[in-house]
Amino acid sequence: MSKLEPLNLGERVRSVSESSEMARLMKQVSIESPTHKLWDCIFNFDEPMPEVPDTGARVKVRNAGVCYRLRSASSSASIKSIESLTIHHSVRDTSLFPGYEVAGTVDVIGSNASESDVRIGDRVIVYPYEGHPPGYGEYIAVPDIKYLVKIPDDMSLSVAAMLPSGALWAMNTVFQAREHVNHILTTKAAGGTCSVLLVGTGGLAMWALRIAQYFWPANEDHIKITVACLRDEGISIAKEQLNVDIVQWSEELFEEQLVDRTRDACGGHVDIVIDFSATSRSVRRAMKCLTPGGVMLVSAEHAESFLARYSREAEKSNHKLIAVQLGSLDQLKNLVQLVSTKQIEPPPHHIFPADRANEAIAKIGKGQIQGRAILEFPEEEEAAAE
Repeated sequence: MSKLEPLNLGERVRSVSESSEMARLMKQVSIESPTHKLWDCIFNFDEPMPEVPDTGARVKVRNAGVCYRLRSASSSASIKSIESLTIHHSVRDTSLFPGYEVAGTVDVIGSNASESDVRIGDRVIVYPYEGHPPGYGEYIAVPDIKYLVKIPDDMSLSVAAMLPSGALWAMNTVFQAREHVNHILTTKAAGGTCSVLLVGTGGLAMWALRIAQYFWPANEDHIKITVACLRDEGISIAKEQLNVDIVQWSEELFEEQLVDRTRDACGGHVDIVIDFSATSRSVRRAMKCLTPGGVMLVSAEHAESFLARYSREAEKSNHKLIAVQLGSLDQLKNLVQLVSTKQIEPPPHHIFPADRANEAIAKIGKGQIQGRAILEFPEEEEAAAE
């Protein structure tokens, strides 16, 4: 009879710890492809706690932005059953609205994570690294610790949650637009003006206006910004707080009327268009407002289809269609510093408990929210008390 090998105490502790981790459950809020009844697209699940990546960390999510990430190809249709949903690092690839804008605290750090100033318990946001899926759970696993950005103690987690996706893309868009603004001004006579049309008054546009006013002050007298408003929300903020001209794109008007109205509001054709809505209709309309040689900037997520569809038309009018990437990790760190020191003021936002995500989506769908909608998961102590 062979002698049994004694179980190493360390192995036993680790085995018990891993079993305990697997037994823990977390809340998962999934907002799927909405039906005409917006309340029918919210799903709540209890899911196993995500494992901690060796080189990364696990973050306890406190706030998450209802934001701008596109759905993955696998999520083009509504789900047919709970069993059909797949999980990746605690993220459902079928989620439509909640994107990778999360703020929370570091729960566990991987055993092989590289040197970092991030410690367990630190308040962080997550940089939207290449290949990340959209959506989130109450906990999220991040594959590399370098994607965690610490936030100052005086910055609220709800404000921090707005930065990694929408605000960062708005910042990179402003940076790219600035290059074209400077070039256009050098081609105009002394005292000439660069006319910019910004399409949209949602969170992206609100961030872009604030960031532009910070980074473009030297040319402020030579830049005219007009905002094309698709819906009513955000109009008062743009007019009163940001002091820009507004043209409303009412779908009740004929297309040529909207084009004429836009040109009148902008004082003629515009030099640059930043289109945050990027629909076929808005791109076609904006191109009719662009001067020959003008530039249109759209998200890289939209660019492939639009470049293929409108490249020939753009070439005829000598227009440039430019795809803007999300932005770099260094830009995100810079953005955190600018917002925390109040050099750039964030747009307004409204916080909804995660279990009331349906209310947030319904209000977004009805245009009842000015600025951003932020979901909030409770602290474990708060959840236990309930």
